[in-house]
Amino acid sequence: MILHGNKFGEGKPFIILHGFLGMGDNWKTLGCQFSKQGFEMHLVDQRNHGRSFHAKDFNYDILAQDLKAYCEFHKLEDIILLGHSMGGKTAMNFATQYPDYVNRLLVADISPRYYPVHHDAILEGLTSLDFSEIRTRGEADRALANYVTEVGTRLFLLKNLHWVEKGKLGLRINLPILKENVSEVGEALSSHATFFKPTLFLRGNKSEYIGPTDESIIHRHFTDAEILTISNAGHWLHAENPKDFFNAVVQFINI
Repeated sequence: MILHGNKFGEGKPFIILHGFLGMGDNWKTLGCQFSKQGFEMHLVDQRNHGRSFHAKDFNYDILAQDLKAYCEFHKLEDIILLGHSMGGKTAMNFATQYPDYVNRLLVADISPRYYPVHHDAILEGLTSLDFSEIRTRGEADRALANYVTEVGTRLFLLKNLHWVEKGKLGLRINLPILKENVSEVGEALSSHATFFKPTLFLRGNKSEYIGPTDESIIHRHFTDAEILTISNAGHWLHAENPKDFFNAVVQFINI
């Protein structure tokens, strides 16, 4: 099975990988801007997310294999690869395992290290949604607010809503499998994994995902890495400061 991807634009192939509980469409606005710079964009849904297939196996080796199959299917090589959060971990694993496919690597607000599970409230809230009673997006939002107070996070999560059939809402994500394998999302990159080509790590100045102690870890795995801080941004740096994020990415990939 091949991952679903939204492909548009012409030029050098540029793949973007979303984070946990996200989808490629989260990147549509920036993707359109990147395409105008001369890139063939691929906004890819990882397995158990968006419009891609559901499967019981879920870890970074498998996610990297999925991306390799996607590249082979679409005959992509010498790609620009950008991943955010979980997508950044997939991108790191792919680049270190299949370096011949990657020209430049960009990782948004995630380090190669291990992260403890921290999605409990979100997963509990999504599980609580009873679509036999919830008939509108507004009702889903009100129900989810009992678990997730931050409005922006709820809006992001509720992008997973879709009409399963006329009058019946559901979630695109494979929630049972993602809950069962949530510990995999924080797994560290293999201690022996290395990538020698140009790499850019972008972090939000209000985020704690990449701290001072992460810098040595990054450079140990990625020998040609640069770490850049995006101002006025937290973990969702591409959404909170899209202008600076866009400029930083374009400058790096056009060097």
